[in-house]
Parts: sequence; C-alpha cells; structure tokens
Amino acid sequence: MFLTDGWQDYTILDAGDGMKLEKWGDVILSRPDPQVIWAKQAPALWNTAHAEYLRSDRGGGSWKFFKQLPERWTVSYGGLKFYVRPTGFKHTGLFPEQAANWDFMADMIRRASFKPRVLNLFAYTGGATLACAQAGAQVTHIDAARSMNGWAKENLTLSGLADRPVRILADDCLKFVLREQRRGNRYDGIVMDPPSYGRGADGKVFRTEDDLFHLVGETAKLLSDTPLFFLVNSYTTGLSSVVCQNLLRICLAGRGGTIDAGDLCLPVQGQEVLLPCGTTTRWHT
Repeated sequence: MFLTDGWQDYTILDAGDGMKLEKWGDVILSRPDPQVIWAKQAPALWNTAHAEYLRSDRGGGSWKFFKQLPERWTVSYGGLKFYVRPTGFKHTGLFPEQAANWDFMADMIRRASFKPRVLNLFAYTGGATLACAQAGAQVTHIDAARSMNGWAKENLTLSGLADRPVRILADDCLKFVLREQRRGNRYDGIVMDPPSYGRGADGKVFRTEDDLFHLVGETAKLLSDTPLFFLVNSYTTGLSSVVCQNLLRICLAGRGGTIDAGDLCLPVQGQEVLLPCGTTTRWHT
C-alpha cells in the first residue's frame, strides 16, 4: 500500500454509499466512487457540498450545483500548483492520490548524480510532469488529448516551471515509443497511467487487457543504461497490482532492481478508514 497523506489543499471529508466527499481548497465536491461500499460515517457533512456529480442510468452523468463555483480554481501540493474544475465526466483534472508517486520520483531524481530524462505517457494534466521537472529532470510529456496538454502547460506556468526543459506532445503513446526506439532516444525514468479504455490521437482504441503488456514491453526498450524507475499506474477495476508486477518482471528481466506494488490510498479525515484509489507498480534501482 502507498498512502498519500501530505496534502493541505485536498481532504476527503467522508466516504460512503458509493460516494466520496472531498474538499478541494475551499470547494467541497461529492463524487461517485465504486470502491466505497460502506455507509457514510458523517452524514451531516454532506449538506456542505457545493456540487455533486450524479450518474445517469444511460451512462455518464452530470453535475448538480448547490452553490455558484468559479470556472476553475487552484490547489497546491508543496511548491506545485494545479488548476482544477468539475469536468464532464466527474473528474477535476487531478488525481490527488498520485502525489505519493510524485514524491517517490522526485526523490529518485534529486538523488541522481546526473540530470535524468523522464518519459510521462498518458500524462493527462501533468501532475507527474510537474513533479519531475521541479525535481530537476528533463521531461517528455505525451498525451493524445490536446486539451489536456494545454491544461498541463497552464499548470507548468502556474507552478513557475514554464522555463524548465519539458516537451509536451499530442501523440499516440505506442507510436511515439516506437519512433523513439528508431531515433535511439533513451530515458532514465518512465511513468505511465494508461486508461482502461481510450482512443489515441488517430482514433486507435487502447484496451488495458489487450494492449498493456505490449506497450510496457516496447516502452521498457527505451530505458537507459542508468535507469532510475519505471512506474505503471492502473485504475482498471479488477486488475490486481500483481498483474502489473508480473508485467514489469517479464519486461525488465535481467535489469535487477526492485519492484514494489500495491494500492494507492487516501486517508479519510478523522477516521481509521483509507480510500483505495487504483494501483501502482514501481520498478526502481
């Protein structure tokens, strides 16, 4: 298990009945979470929500606003700053549990005796990109969604990192990896956060159960002779961290190193309850 407990601008106030009540800065949001199968422990707190995401019987859903919210606002983690806002599919543009991985990668980068090159695949709005850049790495950020890449650029500027050596590219992750192989480019750190199901920039469908092993195997070929880490995150329901552990053992055979795997978790305020938020698997030297 990897516990993320260093946030000051983000808190889970309560969780229960398939929902979680979160405080993002000064804004309180109620969002669905399929892992929450227990009852709410602090029912009165739920009346403080500024907005709630309601699922539709036909799939997807929509936000119900109880109070007027700004179009977007900022939250901070350490020296990093991020824009957040309610998006069309319950998300806010940030996965707070990933801060445990940001800290891990930043520590590995700072301890290196050279300036590492890091590849961030399915990079979304750039949480890992910012953390690695702040720690001193040269980062290549790949995501098929141009809107997410634009958001990542805004987060870089917001965090005072716009002058850091960061490339943000809209591309299909596997195609980019294969081109990097041909170009002879190598990376000292790799992190990927593949979707359970998604479409690349050219419309190609990605399915974890069909495509993840191939992607990890090809991406592993980009590791340098002085590698620091290779992280695989997963939010696919039912995909055990042991599966990704097996993938890395197979794809990185002969490289030595250590593999740690488990659930990413967030604490619930004032309770002895932890909320599981996907899995992460870390290979590191």
